[in-house]
Amino acid sequence: MNTKPPHLRIAMAGSVDDGKSTLVGRLLHDCRAVPADQFSAVVQASLRRGLDAPDLALLTDGLRAEREQGITIDVAYRYFATPRRSFVLADTPGHAQYTRNMVTGASTADLVVVLVDARNGVVEQTRRHTAVAALLRVPHVVLAVNKMDLADYAEPVFAKIAEEFARCAAALGIPRTTAVPVCATVGDNVVRPSARMDWYGGPSLLEHLEAAPAGGATGEESARLPVQYVIRPRHGDVRDYRGYAGQLTAGTLRVGDAVTVLPAGRVSSVAALDVLGAPAREVRAPQSVTVRLADDLDVSRGDLIAPVADAPRVTRDIDATVCHLDERPLRAGDRVLLRHTTRTVRAVVTDISSRLDLSDLSARSAPGLLAVNDLGRVRIRVAEPLVVDPYADHRGTGCFILIDPSDGATLTAGMTAEA
Repeated sequence: MNTKPPHLRIAMAGSVDDGKSTLVGRLLHDCRAVPADQFSAVVQASLRRGLDAPDLALLTDGLRAEREQGITIDVAYRYFATPRRSFVLADTPGHAQYTRNMVTGASTADLVVVLVDARNGVVEQTRRHTAVAALLRVPHVVLAVNKMDLADYAEPVFAKIAEEFARCAAALGIPRTTAVPVCATVGDNVVRPSARMDWYGGPSLLEHLEAAPAGGATGEESARLPVQYVIRPRHGDVRDYRGYAGQLTAGTLRVGDAVTVLPAGRVSSVAALDVLGAPAREVRAPQSVTVRLADDLDVSRGDLIAPVADAPRVTRDIDATVCHLDERPLRAGDRVLLRHTTRTVRAVVTDISSRLDLSDLSARSAPGLLAVNDLGRVRIRVAEPLVVDPYADHRGTGCFILIDPSDGATLTAGMTAEA
């Protein structure tokens, strides 16, 4: 029997030059997750630059522009494992202009590691990344205070930064955080405890990652199945088969469950479940499944199958917190497309009420406009009824994106608020 915990999805975030890519490289190297030929290439590249030691940041900065500028531009995904656990790690960019990439990397994360330089402490980008983690309701946030060697491994320096970060996180709605002092260049407290910081009695970064619970959809939530595809009999097949295929974003579905098909609100029960062409009595998120219903209902792509006893609300007005991702501002009155689960509908931004001021984490009145990387509150009116949950309750059915109808560009990422 496999007793290892489920794999953990991690997003690494930090301001420019705080050593984030070096920390990721150190983590991979000390976990022996770097192939010999790849490490040899890093050693040679470091020698060509006149460095005495391998630059571990090169293990993750894979784009040519990243290597030339010494920055991270795109999200770099790395997969590695220890005897205790497997991980999916997203190394996200630090520049403010790439906040959209940080949103992408953190949107599926169970845990976010926010990195700060011990010499600089909490800066605006730290608050921005923490705000994104709070917005996306990432279950666990870890502060890694890096470059402790440049702060003489001083405990007061670490304690002051950890306290300020905890206040910032609490103001954004994150009740608990964990702080770890590290030095990525030499590996202090990354994988193994550091003798230079014997005043720190907590786990190393890796030990914390190995013990952290995995978040995401679970079978304990109410079931949500956005219909992606309707399966009908093939030509020449005489079977009367009608199935509704999709990925279960939350909860558990069982044969016999009473369900409703939204937004129409028609009620039926689950007659059968098919997984990979084979019958099943029960499916749990995030499995993909084909559902057959006891009644012959009109079900289409974009509909949602949910339990009768705990169905989400159907609405045409959506209140949400958003992160604007495009260089073009988002304005009240803009006509957009809204993509939610497997459905895309026309919409208009009716109000932009506030914007988060990252200098003091206060909500400032927004004059009907959000600029690139702004976080704010909006209200949207959709042309057709949508089936939504509060993002705090169901991440899969509580998120959406706004799209420019003229060129298909992604404008804004949104998370629905409480009704």
